[in-house]
Amino acid sequence: MWHFDSQPVPDIKTPLPGPKASALLARDDQFVSPSYTRIYPLVCARGSGAVIEDVDGNRFLDFTAGIAVNSTGHCHPKVVAAIQDQAAKLIHMSGTDFYYQPQIDLAQRLAELAPGKSPKRVFFTNSGAEALEAGLKLARWHSHRSRAVAFFGAFHGRTYGAMSLSGSKLVHRRGFSPLVPDIHHVPFPRGCQGCVKSGDVCACVKQIEETVFKRIAPPEEVAAIFVEPIQGEGGYHVPPAGFLPALRQLCDRHKILLVADEVQTGMGRTGKMFAVEHWNVEPDILCLAKGIASGMPLGAIVARGDVMDWPPGSHASTFGGNPVSCRAALATIDLLESEYIANAAERGEQLRAELRKLRAEFPILGDIRGLGLMTAIDVMKSPTDPTPNPELRDAIVQSSFQRGLLLLGCGESAIRFCPPLCITAAQVETAVAVLRGVLRDV
Repeated sequence: MWHFDSQPVPDIKTPLPGPKASALLARDDQFVSPSYTRIYPLVCARGSGAVIEDVDGNRFLDFTAGIAVNSTGHCHPKVVAAIQDQAAKLIHMSGTDFYYQPQIDLAQRLAELAPGKSPKRVFFTNSGAEALEAGLKLARWHSHRSRAVAFFGAFHGRTYGAMSLSGSKLVHRRGFSPLVPDIHHVPFPRGCQGCVKSGDVCACVKQIEETVFKRIAPPEEVAAIFVEPIQGEGGYHVPPAGFLPALRQLCDRHKILLVADEVQTGMGRTGKMFAVEHWNVEPDILCLAKGIASGMPLGAIVARGDVMDWPPGSHASTFGGNPVSCRAALATIDLLESEYIANAAERGEQLRAELRKLRAEFPILGDIRGLGLMTAIDVMKSPTDPTPNPELRDAIVQSSFQRGLLLLGCGESAIRFCPPLCITAAQVETAVAVLRGVLRDV
């Protein structure tokens, strides 16, 4: 197994992009869809743990984890072994039409892990967007209602149902109308002081009942409310303590399903297996993907057994629950439970503490927020002007890449930190040191 235990990281040996990368970028520009949102010219060759090596031999410290996907790191030996073992036995047979043990094993594991005491059932997909599509279909089928409520700032995916639920950026929607009808958006609480812990009263949720339900969407026609427990692409915004419990109570009052999009927040990233566990909330439908299989294409919805009542043929997926992906997911869950969820909680606290020190040195840095290894920090115009500064944020991300640190943006002008959950204390210190050097220059 290829690894970097004795090699320096970051280690940049060529101008970026290097010669081999430049040649590949030219071919990519000719043949690949221009819709992809490449952030910087990184052409990956291989990875190990929290390290990526490009085709020119440059090594990068990865604080993106393939967009929060490689939960156990790149090419974890136990995940690789599970994939290799299963690939030698059965690669595909379609769990929609036939049976095989890895899919059954993983369904049981997820059903038993899902928050709440209600019996659960599982439907497998290939991606997060497909999980949201399945969640929307199931909610409409089970409730016999057509409408849904989602939040501004949310990102649920780019297929039509998921895109219609999203409320993040115009580029996701521009030119694609008409969208799925009867989806209504409301504000997500960001820095809201309206949630009072005593009595679990949340002004933001109360506003849904007093405005949306009284003016545009009769609650008896609303199938589900879709929510990211922590907004992801929208800026890594953590809601106030009373928000999700109050949302659960609102749904219960009106017999509305609560659908938690845990595509980015789930599988240990926040320091618990699922982010809703921080607020002791049981959703009716839980949508998963990204970190579930350490890089293999897999998604799922985990729903209460009495909610997943659709009949045979009403929804299916040729590749969802592929046996190789299921084996990767089972190995991933073992690793998360044994060490990496706890590590995510510890390293997340360390990272935010280091970022607070950095903010004291560089006052253009603003709010620091997150749980576990789902952390962000805002970049502002100036110490006296807290206006978001996306241009400076982007310059910081680009300069970090040139120095061998892989970062991403999110929200209006935040830098997001979503490294593999195997990240070490020393690697957190290295990342902050690189970022400190970037800030001094930028």
